[in-house]
Amino acid sequence: MKNTIKAVFVIIGTLIGAGFASGQEIYSFFNIYKENGMIGIIISSLITGMVIYKVLKLTNNNINSYNELLERKKNKEILKYIMNIIINIFLLMSFYIMIAGFTAYFKQEFDIPNIITAIIIVILCYITFMKNIEGIAKISSIIIPVLIIIVLIIGIRANIFETVKTLDFKNIQISCNWLIKSIEYASYNSILLLPILIGLKKYAKNNEKSISAISTVIFLILSVTIYLILYNFGDMSDIEIPIVYIASGYGVAFKYIYGIVIIFAIYSTMISAGYGFLTNCTKSKKTYKTLAMLICISAIFVSNFSFANLVNLTYPVFGLLGLIQFVYIL
Repeated sequence: MKNTIKAVFVIIGTLIGAGFASGQEIYSFFNIYKENGMIGIIISSLITGMVIYKVLKLTNNNINSYNELLERKKNKEILKYIMNIIINIFLLMSFYIMIAGFTAYFKQEFDIPNIITAIIIVILCYITFMKNIEGIAKISSIIIPVLIIIVLIIGIRANIFETVKTLDFKNIQISCNWLIKSIEYASYNSILLLPILIGLKKYAKNNEKSISAISTVIFLILSVTIYLILYNFGDMSDIEIPIVYIASGYGVAFKYIYGIVIIFAIYSTMISAGYGFLTNCTKSKKTYKTLAMLICISAIFVSNFSFANLVNLTYPVFGLLGLIQFVYIL
């Protein structure tokens, strides 16, 4: 059971990044479709759970890296090459986006220059990268329970149970728009998850069903909670971090409590994405350390880009590209 919980926390930490915890992802993929978005969240969460289970089962076949997973398909060199490029670019972009989200929060709330917070966070990232998956598991086991509790507290304060009563599911319409978005969301999540899931093989053996089921339920609950918090606030496309904006309306305490969620969520996904990229692109400890240093330094310069724009422009694109991998895995 201990290994199951460790694996679940790492998976949730990977899924709940700055885009998710800030509300940007849920708003962009689901809230804009109103009640249809709620159904989309359910579909997306179930698909994500299927991917988690399938990949964890595959790791039992002596698969230790993403490249080894691709090697299971013979005579498809072009497809494997394209998929490898897609996942590595996405992982690196996710790492950069988390850095931008971290600096955006401290700039928005405390007017701290991006360069200062960027330097601090990349130093912490580099230290964590040197500890590999064990370091990520330890950090996730500490911060993810706190993150889950705080999200639920904010949800209760926002009267999400009353919001549920206002939902009119008679407005549900079968439409390509929200269906594609829900599949797209699961698709890009699968890109981020794969390297981490493969790294969790020692925790997952004989626990694949429980890990995937618990992860799916937690992710679904958190997604619905964020969706319901955002539901009554209309157009929030111009706000970098919507949930913090909403939480601030409940008082300073809630604003800074949710700020802790943002910081934890950013860090957990940041290290997961960075670790996935490093393990995919390196074969020795020396190159691992060198590449870790390079991506951390380059992230300082990327931190000046708009967090909201990065999420809204890159994630949908990679979600579509990730469909190739998504079909391959299932």
